[in-house]
Amino acid sequence: MNLILLGPPGAGKGTQAKVISDKRGLAQLSTGDMLRAAVAAGTDVGRKAKAIMDRGQLVPDQVVIEIIEQRIAKPDCRSGFILDGFPRTLAQAAALDALLEAHGKKLDVVIEIRVDDGVLIERIAGRFTCAKCGEGYHDRFKRPAREGVCDKCGATEFVRRADDNAETVKTRLIAYYRETAPLIGYYFAKGKLETVDGMASIDEVGRQIEEVLGRHA
Repeated sequence: MNLILLGPPGAGKGTQAKVISDKRGLAQLSTGDMLRAAVAAGTDVGRKAKAIMDRGQLVPDQVVIEIIEQRIAKPDCRSGFILDGFPRTLAQAAALDALLEAHGKKLDVVIEIRVDDGVLIERIAGRFTCAKCGEGYHDRFKRPAREGVCDKCGATEFVRRADDNAETVKTRLIAYYRETAPLIGYYFAKGKLETVDGMASIDEVGRQIEEVLGRHA
């Protein structure tokens, strides 16, 4: 089974992709991870991507598509894959369709995780992590059991990402609605789109996704 998780930043795509991957044995494909792996491996396309990134430029769609093409040919993708963070634009979606068709593959379903903007801003702006082990916390939803002490490793230092603030999140949401939200209509027109309620708990969102996957198995 091959699927895409769609949704704005902070909707929980990465979290749910990992759950699906563990449960169903599907490869979780993040464009960032794939780019870093290709660069580290020193492949032709990896070297091409590194040269572009070293110049401080965005890696063009064609190079990303080449990296995805190489990645889905690996043995761990035989049972299927989950694309998390790609495609982001209609042009990327069309390129992905052409790539999959050329390799005799298809998308089984595209799952939109729908979340209220106000909740997204609160979710992201409240995040912080343990500086030592990386355990994630939240000002409102998940504070350490003992204030100022990491539940996992006992460290007492925490960090926040510089871009995890309300203004930056709003800017990222504007980019999402301008560039990525049109994919919802694109995949709906293709009969591939399913929507789940991203406002529910992580477990409940996972249950809804499992229900969707069961219908497309």
